[in-house]
Amino acid sequence: MTSRFTELVVDCHDPERLAAFWCEVLDFKVIDRSGAMVEIGSWVPTVEDVRARQMPPTLLFIPVPEGRTVKNRLHLDVSPIDGSTEAEVTRLIGLGATRADVGQGPDRSWVVMADPEGNEFCVLRPLPPQG
Repeated sequence: MTSRFTELVVDCHDPERLAAFWCEVLDFKVIDRSGAMVEIGSWVPTVEDVRARQMPPTLLFIPVPEGRTVKNRLHLDVSPIDGSTEAEVTRLIGLGATRADVGQGPDRSWVVMADPEGNEFCVLRPLPPQG
């Protein structure tokens, strides 16, 4: 018996807005809307695919009434594939992200940011094309 990592759930006030932001960040698409929940991903999961191998998880945004009160205990890391870390940071700020200070210090190779609802995530080093 085993399990698969299939979804990462994000509590938020506005699932549509946050899903739209993360679709732009990750080049994902909305794959399901159920009530007020919005699920996005790079693929549409099927039971057969999930059983066959570990696939990339989807992100599921669900509405909650309370706001975030402390630093996230879990966060996403993203790696630019088409440019530098700073170019990606600039693009993400244009989408509604902000720089965040969680005590990381100035001499880091990554940049801590927050999505439009304040959830922290990191922009890591670029992933160069394989050549």
